Amino acid sequence: MKKHGVYNPNKVFGVTTLDIVRANAFVAELKGLDPARVNVPVIGGHAGKTIIPLISQCTPKVEFPADQLAALTGRIQEAGTEVVKAKAGAGSATLSMAYAGARFTFSVLDAMNGKEGVVECGYVRSEETECKYFSTPLLLGKNGIEKNLGLGKLSAFEEKLVADAMDELKGSIKKGEDFVANMK
Repeated sequence: MKKHGVYNPNKVFGVTTLDIVRANAFVAELKGLDPARVNVPVIGGHAGKTIIPLISQCTPKVEFPADQLAALTGRIQEAGTEVVKAKAGAGSATLSMAYAGARFTFSVLDAMNGKEGVVECGYVRSEETECKYFSTPLLLGKNGIEKNLGLGKLSAFEEKLVADAMDELKGSIKKGEDFVANMK
């Protein structure tokens, strides 16, 4: 896109909604809630420990003992692997991916059509951390990203998750940039 002069960082999204859908479902299951009424922001990236669910910012407010929070976080981070194992290596998530893609698309369309207050997390060009790209909650509008809402207030547990994810995220970003640079 840059090569052709059409790159607009406010309109390019890495969709991480699948991680949010999973986090919402797992929290709802543990707390006996309707997953459609649970919202767990998930920041960072979309692989393993770069997937950082912000349980402290969940609506409705939920709390877990430290051991259960660690296990829940690990399950959210490895949910893709869990699905592949359940399918005995014969594929990955399909219906949940379709649902997540549709949810994100409907949010973008709602915002483009003037609905206010539309927030979705997305992996975007960012200055919120030391990584060039990072998933955070985004306020969407007619022109794409209206405002990056940032990390919000993190718990000590979440701050450590962010710190632990930095090297892996930087490595993934470099791989992507190198791939593009070497394209013919």
